[in-house]
Amino acid sequence: MSLIDTPMIHTLSRALSLTSLRQRLVSENIANIDTPGYQTRDIDFAGELRRSMELGDSEGETATVRTLRGIEQRPDGNNVSMDRESLLMAQNQLQFQTGVAVLRSEFSRLQLAINGGSNS
Repeated sequence: MSLIDTPMIHTLSRALSLTSLRQRLVSENIANIDTPGYQTRDIDFAGELRRSMELGDSEGETATVRTLRGIEQRPDGNNVSMDRESLLMAQNQLQFQTGVAVLRSEFSRLQLAINGGSNS
């Protein structure tokens, strides 16, 4: 294991990949808000991250995208809710920003270790 090949960095990398995927799905949902019969798609972020940690992270691992059922549908069969998607987009943005901040902190910690404790 190298200095940058740590479980923490793998987990953060997977979390950032999952937030990117979720952002794409939310964007697709919003883009299809007026498409008759379109069904909302999403991932179980926490479940996918947990699964990734249990199985060991692999970059090629794909998340299970599922069509959400049980959401109120309009008469045209579309179940996209702008309120839900807006909330998910904000939540996802916060998760991404937090992941980037923690990853930055992890790299700063590694840089400190490489430099022997000095900040230069």
